[in-house]
Order: sequence, then structure tokens, then C-alpha cells
Amino acid sequence: MIPAKGYAAAVAKAPLAPFQFDRREAKDEDVVIDIQYCGICHSDIHQARDEWGGSIFPMVPGHEITGVVSKVGSKVTKFKVGDKVGVGCFVDSCRECEHCKAGLEQFCETGMSATYNGREQDKKTPTYGGYSNKIVVDQNYVLRIPDNLPLDAAAPLLCAGITLYSPLAHWKAGPGKKVAIIGLGGLGHMGVKIAHALGAEVTVFSQSNKKEADAKRLGADHFYATSDKNIFNKLRGSFDLIINTVSMPLDWNAYLGLLRVDGSLVVVGVPEEQVPVGAFSLIMGRRSLAGSLIGGIAETQEMLDFCGKHNITSDIELIPIQKVNDAYERVVKSDVRYRFVIDIATLN
Repeated sequence: MIPAKGYAAAVAKAPLAPFQFDRREAKDEDVVIDIQYCGICHSDIHQARDEWGGSIFPMVPGHEITGVVSKVGSKVTKFKVGDKVGVGCFVDSCRECEHCKAGLEQFCETGMSATYNGREQDKKTPTYGGYSNKIVVDQNYVLRIPDNLPLDAAAPLLCAGITLYSPLAHWKAGPGKKVAIIGLGGLGHMGVKIAHALGAEVTVFSQSNKKEADAKRLGADHFYATSDKNIFNKLRGSFDLIINTVSMPLDWNAYLGLLRVDGSLVVVGVPEEQVPVGAFSLIMGRRSLAGSLIGGIAETQEMLDFCGKHNITSDIELIPIQKVNDAYERVVKSDVRYRFVIDIATLN
């Protein structure tokens, strides 16, 4: 076994604290990664506080992992010691179902192995995430980080980046398309950058005007504060694609009304409560309400290569791991622009 250390939540809603544990020895196909940085995703907070239910404790959160390969198994061909790599939201899947074979491992029929708060494919062994100094992952679930991207600001690409890239690519955002992003947080700011790089006309919806300058700096063409309810009449039928990144209940019917005929509202933020949707909001414009969940390994690598080509990274605030609990409170208050990243070198 490989001794590891990190920060963990012992029980639901407990502050994260130092935690020692073992990683498995590297098998023939495994890559050992010395973790250098790990982003803080809002889903880390939801799961560490058991707000979605079913959490496994003790829990070492973190699925926006970047680092350097320190050891490879005897059959590893994709990576070598010293490579800059990343690990995203899952570390394995069944590999046999139709979705895995199609490169959609995130929809594995028997369940992907989440990077943390999950189980290995034996369905018994708990997984521990990136708020730690080492991780062991099969080479087929490791991503290559482009050389021009710094590892700290690239870390959030492994979740926030792919969470927005996947629907933007699937619904074909690009030149001639009008795309709106609801919410300018850790997810939303990545959506603006990627949609802009894809060539779409980008609009941001936010609660107030506080982030308008930031939205324009990031690549937005237009910005609207949703506190002005007149915009829902003014912009009716305007957009081909709207992506909702907000994890709180919104009036989805109002946003469906902003879509053109055949437009799509795609949900990537997960509110704790159910959101009602009226049939007329959908049928009056042959509109679609859809969801999207990260991406498969191939698409995640495609996203990283795209970000490398366009020099896209996350806007981050780098913190020592000792401030992770303070960071959680600030994320809940939306007091970060736009993603916290933990410097794992501060782990004592």
C-alpha cells in the first residue's frame, strides 16, 4: 500500500481535518500521481455535508486534480514519469456497457467509480479524492494537461471546464448561435470563456449588475441582471441554447420562454428541491429541457486540448489546505471569483 495524507470530513457537516489513509499499490496499468493542486467544486460541499444523501464517510473530497506522474505500472503506455496530468470526476467504470464503449463513461450502466464519495468497481472499496498528496489511477482514466496551461489554474477544468464544454459541444454552440449562461460562478465563468472561444454570441444572466464588468472581460457580449423582470419579455424567443449553472431553484418556465423555436435549456446545476415545469413552456416553441453531466474521458481530453489551444484556464484563488473550511463558507456565499484551488504543497 502507498501511505497518503489529506483532509477529510469524518461525518456529515463536520469540518474537514487532517486524515491519513492508504492508496493501493500501483498495478500494471496504474499511474501514481503526486497531486499538486485540487479545485474546490460546490459539489464537494454538497457531498461533504450529505445534502444530496448517500454520502460515504470518512470522505476526502476533490475531483479537480492536477499533478505530476511519479510512477507507472509495467504496462502503462500513455504516460511516463514527469508528465503533467489530471484526474476528473471519475477514476473507473465497467468498460463493458454500451455507454462505456461509446466513450460516455459518465453514464456507465453499472455506475462509474466517482473519484471520491464512491466505490471502486468491486462496489466495496471507497474512493478518496484530491484533497490529498497522492492518487493511483488506471492510465485509461488519466488526462494529459497541455504544456502551456499552469497546473493550478487548469485544475478546475477537470470538472467545471468539462461540465460546460460538454453541453456547448453537444448542442453545437458556435458562430451564428446565441448562447446564454445563467450564473457567473465557478461553472458559469468557464461557460462564458468556452462559448466565446467556440465563436458563439454569449449572454450572461446574473442576479445583479455586480459581475457585469467581469462577464465582459471573460468574453460575454451581453449581460442582464435578472432582478429586472422586464428582460423576460424583452428577450423572449432570443436564444438557441441556455445553460443553467445555478444550484438553487429558478423559474425554469421563464427561461424556457427566452428560447427560439427548437431551442434548448440545459441544466448542469443541481438544486436540492424539485423545480416545476409547465407543458406550455415546452410545446409552444418545440423547446427542449435537458440535462448534462460532465463528459467521458475522450471528450474531457478534447476539452483540455481545446483549452490549451485557446489558452483557457479558470480564474482562481489559490489557498493553503488549512483554509479549506473557510473556503467552503465563502463558496456558499458566492464569495470567490471564480474557483478556489488548494495548493497541496501546504499539506503538512
